[in-house]
Amino acid sequence: MLKVGWLFYLTLCVASLQAFHSIELKDGGGLRGDIVLERPDVYYVDLGFDVIAVPKGAVARLSQIDPDTGAALAAVADDTLYRVAADGQDQPIREWVDQLGEAVALVQTPTGLGSGFVIHEDGYVVTNDHVIAGEHRISVTIFREGARELSKVTYDHVRIVATSSELDLALLKIEPEGAETFKTVALAVGDDGVREGQTVFAIGSPLGLDRTVSEGIISVANRVVGGRLYLQTTTQINPGNSGGPLFNLRGEVVGVNNMKIAAFGAEGLGFSISSHVVKSFLDNRDAYAFDPRNPNSGFRYLSPPKLDGVRAGGTTRE
Repeated sequence: MLKVGWLFYLTLCVASLQAFHSIELKDGGGLRGDIVLERPDVYYVDLGFDVIAVPKGAVARLSQIDPDTGAALAAVADDTLYRVAADGQDQPIREWVDQLGEAVALVQTPTGLGSGFVIHEDGYVVTNDHVIAGEHRISVTIFREGARELSKVTYDHVRIVATSSELDLALLKIEPEGAETFKTVALAVGDDGVREGQTVFAIGSPLGLDRTVSEGIISVANRVVGGRLYLQTTTQINPGNSGGPLFNLRGEVVGVNNMKIAAFGAEGLGFSISSHVVKSFLDNRDAYAFDPRNPNSGFRYLSPPKLDGVRAGGTTRE
């Protein structure tokens, strides 16, 4: 009885020191309770009537709940590279540009350029696969706000962590020479808050014109193009915007700018990959892990020489 009583007392003491949490599972389920004990690979959660063990590998997002208001605070799961800000407040775009600009990057390769955004303070960057496809030399430029001036910092040591040509998403890792902390942006909680007519804005480097801001609205929240689901927006998206973030007025990334329809008489037809797809890509990044042995890894092979007027099969060229 003495041991049981002390264990019960210790459990109460530990629980009283822990914050109330909301746990979202990768299979779509969820629960709320006090985390009374944490191990390297598992959380022990007090549900009020039982204590259960939740493997960390099954957790998609861990949100701290304000015990006074019940509102969700900033949420980060231990095994995720991104953060999700809950219950944010709308602000004018001008204010968001000042706060978010340092987390938006210019991504360059020997054959082109695009945009990206930092999701983790260790230097993890999201961009489009088509921005870095077939390349192994990549540089990322960050524009840091100083006390009196803006500094342009370029990092030439950038590693491809994961990439998917099907999703057109890529995860990069900046590898600075010393220890550095990068400013990050938050991903939107989900697609439920994205509605037609909602104001959104993009920050990127169209045609290499870095730190360019453009504003628009969500035209369609679930447009299918080529078998993929996109956000359709009137926000100006041009070559160089690819891989950059599409923000809502809460400063959350609701999409990754991907493409536009460029045709005679066509205007305001831009498309972005939903943040829901981005989170799935990041959560399953091991499945999309970059393989440097792949022939599309950036090492270019010369085509074999051909004889004039002769095809590979030996027939005369028409």
